[in-house]
Amino acid sequence: MDLEAHNRRVIACRRCPRLVAWRQTVARVKRKEYREWAYWGKPVPGFGDERARVLVVGLAPGAHGSNRTGRQFTGDASGRFLYPALFRAGFASHPESTTRDDGLKLRGLYLTASCRCVPPGNMPSPEELSNCRPYLEQEIQLLKPSVIVCLGRLAYGGILRIHSLRASEFPFSHGARYRVPVGIGGTERWLLCSYHPSQQNTLTGRLTPAMFDEIWRSATELAGDASS
Repeated sequence: MDLEAHNRRVIACRRCPRLVAWRQTVARVKRKEYREWAYWGKPVPGFGDERARVLVVGLAPGAHGSNRTGRQFTGDASGRFLYPALFRAGFASHPESTTRDDGLKLRGLYLTASCRCVPPGNMPSPEELSNCRPYLEQEIQLLKPSVIVCLGRLAYGGILRIHSLRASEFPFSHGARYRVPVGIGGTERWLLCSYHPSQQNTLTGRLTPAMFDEIWRSATELAGDASS
């Protein structure tokens, strides 16, 4: 299976009845300023460079961001913080991401999420995260990234489960980096932790542009180390 076929499977998914109902309700009711939009209203596939050495994992689509536009971190405040940082680091062709057909390209980096459907209250249940995890596992198998950047504690927890690692041995903190084994054969990859670029973090100063830029400098450094 290639990424295109994989993403078709993601888009067709209906594993979680609560999420199916909610994403469709949001797409039908809409937000006032987007009432002329034809909302995506389906699971949001990954996006980026199919030869990426860096995989970035977020939590879930925003109700009026990715659930509206159909592309990861596109059309909401988190994306308006993320994409300028990716552009400054050389991972993105443009500092803005507004629609699926805006011409934005990612270089050496692929964006995905732990949960592909917008959840009520921005919080998927443990069962819903478990239902979605095989899609993330498949992306990791297809991409074979050297570095996985985890945006937030919940995304990081899912990555630890995929790698059969304990949070007590690999604790989450902003900027933490861990070299971890990958299957049989002694190969390794880096896990890199960051606070999520949500307004809860960016408007309070918990995550600043300088702190975020350092994450992408680290990702570039670690990807280079892994290829040497």
